[in-house]
Amino acid sequence: MRIAGITLPENKRMEIALTAVYGIGRSRAQGILRDARIEYGKKPNELSAEEENEVRKIVESLRIEGDLKREVSSNVKRLKDIKCYRGNRHVRRLPVNGQRTKTNSRTVRGNVRKTMGSGKKTVDKK
Repeated sequence: MRIAGITLPENKRMEIALTAVYGIGRSRAQGILRDARIEYGKKPNELSAEEENEVRKIVESLRIEGDLKREVSSNVKRLKDIKCYRGNRHVRRLPVNGQRTKTNSRTVRGNVRKTMGSGKKTVDKK
């Protein structure tokens, strides 16, 4: 089954399979299935044509995939352009929402540990 250009995994439950689409998480997938009156545990290959069309219609009414990615990137670009604090954090590739940087955010900043005991300094002999 394909939705919004994404092939849903056939062997997973529908509530999990729908999360393969960017912009649909677990709770939104459950809401879609609730609106379409489909059990969460059904698998994509077990759906009838009517059920597939109902799910597809609901999903296409949402902002997902390319549109959502475009909107998020334009929001970040706007923050960078107006040079606000959050925009500067994005530019410097640092955590934006107030997280600590001394011990966390290693993946973004690189695994650089700047602590007191890192690296022995050579002592000059007289």
